Amino acid sequence: MASRNHTVVTQFFFVAFSNILELRISLFFLVLLLYLITVVGNILIITITAVGPALQSSMYFFLWNLSFLEIGYTSATIPKMLVNFLSEEKSIFLLGCATQMYFFSFLGITECCLLAAMAYDHYMAICHPMHYTAMMSRDVCLQLSAVSWLIGVLVRVGQTTFMFTLPYCGPNRNNHFFCDLPLLLKLACTDIYRNEIAVFTIAVTFVTVPFLLILGSYICILHAILSIPSAAGRSKTLSTCSSHLIVMTLFFGSSIVMYLKPKSHYLLNSDKLLSLFYLVVSPVLNPLIYSLRNKEVQEALRRVRARKIFI
Repeated sequence: MASRNHTVVTQFFFVAFSNILELRISLFFLVLLLYLITVVGNILIITITAVGPALQSSMYFFLWNLSFLEIGYTSATIPKMLVNFLSEEKSIFLLGCATQMYFFSFLGITECCLLAAMAYDHYMAICHPMHYTAMMSRDVCLQLSAVSWLIGVLVRVGQTTFMFTLPYCGPNRNNHFFCDLPLLLKLACTDIYRNEIAVFTIAVTFVTVPFLLILGSYICILHAILSIPSAAGRSKTLSTCSSHLIVMTLFFGSSIVMYLKPKSHYLLNSDKLLSLFYLVVSPVLNPLIYSLRNKEVQEALRRVRARKIFI
């Protein structure tokens, strides 16, 4: 027993997405399919960029990092979500909840920073092609990648530790399908004003600011594309960049709405659907949009397959 006769919570229970078993089974197979596509697609990208001699530029180095991120990011939450779709007792211990929230948040923040670095790489390649090789050297790419990972680690170590030193004394029902910050804060039995300010500040700094930098980069890229004299060249480059921007907007837009809206506007079922966009939909699109539609990646994939057949 805690002070003032409060029971210390050591376990959280998730509320079912739906009480209709058939709907939960359908969601299970849909999410499982998308998860498998995400994992397999990113493993392919990791393999191809590691062995393909033509895929050693800075763009593919960032894609290699992004693929590792996506596998970890989705694996932090989706396997437990799949179990809960079919399980009667949808529970998680406090330590498991802290671990899930840390890896999900750490990899999410790292991805935001890495996507901003990728947008800068695209900007340099299209807007300053003469200086691209010098400005985006291997050392610069390593530094941008390392800083992205380091930011994710440090920010989330501090916030997760701060979150799970709060007293949780009931209720312990989390109306979500994973341990997410805003809803966990509502379960704490103490004043959470400082924590809410911290969540808001981190969301602005490491989600909104990278998104604005990405938008700025793509505005400059669009201006450069429109000055390309060849209509075919304009069309090809515009198609690629618009696909990138759509995926980034989907990921960042849903995240910004989720973490920056006032707490009085939380609609639990809507929040669950919104979370599916940045947990399931955006990750499955990344390998398709960034790499598998790329002719160089397709050619490298054909070479790998041909090598295996020959062997």
